Amino acid sequence: MEQFEPDRLSAAQTAAMRRSLTSGRGALTRRSLLRASGVGALTLGGLSALTACGIPPAKREGGAVASDDHSDQEKEIDFSNWTEYMDTGDDEKSRPTLDEFTKRTGIQVKYTEDINDNVEFFGKIRPQLAAGQETGRDLIVVTDWLAARIIRLGWAQKLDPSHLPHAYANLIPQFRNPDWDPGRAHSYPWTGIDTVIAYNSKATGGKKVDSVTQLLDDPSLKGRVGFLTEMRDSVGMTLLDQGKNPAAFTTADYDAAIGRLQKGVDTKQIRRFTGNDYTADLDKGDLAACLAWAGDVIQLQAGNPDIKYAIPAAGYITSSDNLLVPARARHKANAEKLIDYYYEPEVAARLAAFISYVCPVDGVKEELAKIDPALADNPLIVPDKEMAAKAHAFRSLTSEEETAYEEKFAKLIGA
Repeated sequence: MEQFEPDRLSAAQTAAMRRSLTSGRGALTRRSLLRASGVGALTLGGLSALTACGIPPAKREGGAVASDDHSDQEKEIDFSNWTEYMDTGDDEKSRPTLDEFTKRTGIQVKYTEDINDNVEFFGKIRPQLAAGQETGRDLIVVTDWLAARIIRLGWAQKLDPSHLPHAYANLIPQFRNPDWDPGRAHSYPWTGIDTVIAYNSKATGGKKVDSVTQLLDDPSLKGRVGFLTEMRDSVGMTLLDQGKNPAAFTTADYDAAIGRLQKGVDTKQIRRFTGNDYTADLDKGDLAACLAWAGDVIQLQAGNPDIKYAIPAAGYITSSDNLLVPARARHKANAEKLIDYYYEPEVAARLAAFISYVCPVDGVKEELAKIDPALADNPLIVPDKEMAAKAHAFRSLTSEEETAYEEKFAKLIGA
């Protein structure tokens, strides 16, 4: 029996999405500034489409209705991904790992870089999903909050574990059991996204900065500290610093974290809350220390040896971009073969060497070392056991919680 879920975005949620896509993680490009949530500018059509989730979409209990799978008859896959999120050859046209997959399996991959941001892309596929129609795509990559929404609405197909032996065996523990998709029944990570502390050692006089407490209390940093306009990152890191679990916090815990940050604003310890533009300020030393996305740190360190990073003893926030098979996809089994292929360590290493994101595949370090030992030894790409043990995900929020929390955070940052 179909049920209806309004799932409408509040004004606070819409404002938060706009911040993300215009100045936050959504504004970063995939190579020049490694991003975490999406790229490109927010379009009115994209935002309207996501807000239009209030036109009641059908929610199917138990996941998406299984489609007729034509994989045996049609050796093809339609794969939608973000721009510059796949390895390319020296000719900048070929896709070496995809070409190898086709050579091995005979399955042709129609690879399309048509995801510019999560909101805009959801606007493209939502009408078909809501109507129970094919989207024309067998495999998509979306950030965890949107993956959670699609799964909740019953618009993602449940994956067949028997088709995913490498993925099941090689997925690293920190990504195995998100609360929005327990046991990874519908999704597998394409890449991971970490929030860490970055600092300019020249600007700090050589002092290491390695905790949110230090960011908020060290007088030598006053007026030169940055936090992020992404609520889950700034509040999540503060929750951890206060000894709370971002996967299981209460509203009282959230309010305490907001209060802690508000004190930093009132005392002018915090210079400002930033989107991706913190990179320029950190590089110049205008910001001595800040919360940062790991991909940015890798990029900045390539040009400035003074840029350092630290993983707080209290832990750090992690999220992911995820592979999903949409409802009514024609080639589910073929898509599952492709997912599993990218969980072979040798293939995963070739991809990680090109895109420089957190690799979710166990056993990749040895293969990556054959390509570039420095990348293999970088825990921002291949988390070691110590770093992986400190990873925490921000829990899923109800619609009511997200509205209330975003309103409080918007007031904090003056948005």
